[in-house]
Amino acid sequence: MGTAPMFRLIMSMALPAMFSMLIQALYNVVDSIFVSKINENALAAVSLAFPIQMLIIAVAVGTGVGINSLVSRKLGEGDIKQADSAATHGLLLGVASWLVFAIMGLSVVRPFFSFYTDSREIFDMGVSYLSCVMIFSFGCFVEINLEKTLQATGNMIQPMIFMLIGAVTNIVLDPMFIFGIGFFPKLGVLGAAVATVIGQIVSMIYAIFIMFCKKHAVKISFKGFKPSLSIVKKIYTVGVPSIVMQSIGSVLLLFLNQILVGFSTAAVSVLGVYYKLQSFVFMPVFGLNQGSMPIMGYNYGARNKKRLLLALKYSCFIALVIMTVGTAVFWLFPELLLSMFSPTREMIEIGVPALRTISMCFVPATIGIVFTTLFQAVGKGLRSLFLSVLRQLVVIVPVAYLFSFIDLWAVWYAFPIAELVSVAAALLMYRNLLHGDFKKLDTHA
Repeated sequence: MGTAPMFRLIMSMALPAMFSMLIQALYNVVDSIFVSKINENALAAVSLAFPIQMLIIAVAVGTGVGINSLVSRKLGEGDIKQADSAATHGLLLGVASWLVFAIMGLSVVRPFFSFYTDSREIFDMGVSYLSCVMIFSFGCFVEINLEKTLQATGNMIQPMIFMLIGAVTNIVLDPMFIFGIGFFPKLGVLGAAVATVIGQIVSMIYAIFIMFCKKHAVKISFKGFKPSLSIVKKIYTVGVPSIVMQSIGSVLLLFLNQILVGFSTAAVSVLGVYYKLQSFVFMPVFGLNQGSMPIMGYNYGARNKKRLLLALKYSCFIALVIMTVGTAVFWLFPELLLSMFSPTREMIEIGVPALRTISMCFVPATIGIVFTTLFQAVGKGLRSLFLSVLRQLVVIVPVAYLFSFIDLWAVWYAFPIAELVSVAAALLMYRNLLHGDFKKLDTHA
């Protein structure tokens, strides 16, 4: 990570992660496609549950980002013992996170759905789906922490395989459990949740096997292990802002669903479908960030300013290409994209302008997303947090609320407006880094 040609290095590390994130996006979409064939209420139930699923992923990935950042920095400094300890702590933190969500799955799901809907069908389907996803989420938490640990060492292939195994399992089992094919029980919406957690557990089992039975740059070991609050603090110094950053998306959806439900259930479904579709654009960029973050963190730890900034430059360029292609697809083929979800006429009428308007945020989002990764990689988690709060809460929610008094079509403009504001903030914080911490790095390394 300190000497290889930068573009080739980023692509070699990012492509597996980008591919695995595309697979992740695929099985999220496949879930909704199958569920939409039950009826529109089923799709609405899954759409209402989606913010809580995002929260689960936020805690898992955010903790993993903290582990990734600490492990890569310690490897860059040559401190193998601390890198091993960070990896071991990470596994235990995954189990602890699952326990919290399992308890929540038993206690908060029913009040949550009663707040959003008066429909008994939507309530029953949503409760069964979300309870299953939360109570059996241990596969998700453990697998993601192991995935991020290996990515910090530069191993991007095995993490890709982890996700691929889980995704393929989910995609195969989805129709089996939803529609009761063969000897499988017909579970409806609950079947989608069952397929999801089984896929996560299968992925976790394989990840544990690879982590403990193969040789890696870091090793998880409980022999003579002593929990260290100092290491946990270092993980969460970056991890908590990342968790908050990603959970902001969940909070955003909760607020937007509350605004949209005042218009119609179809509007809520359109937003849910948008978030599934946009994952095909954003997930590859997040995969790119997974590949570039350890490179940035390693070279920051090695005090190599030239390679750190080169990694940032190439990451911005690649992300911009992806986002531009995504914008073109959303503008040219919105009705085709919506048609995958068995839409009603109302969903088409709402969804076509919604997809075109919201997708105007893709290109400016490039700066916000890539610079957020830079701040995380160099241990500036609070800057990442600020930027994400600005993008996904401070601007977009009040703008969406105010525009809702105009009409539904106006609400969608809150997305590109928020991204444009975040671009200005990201560039100002980056300028501060250049004239601050980065001045202390070795420019000739």
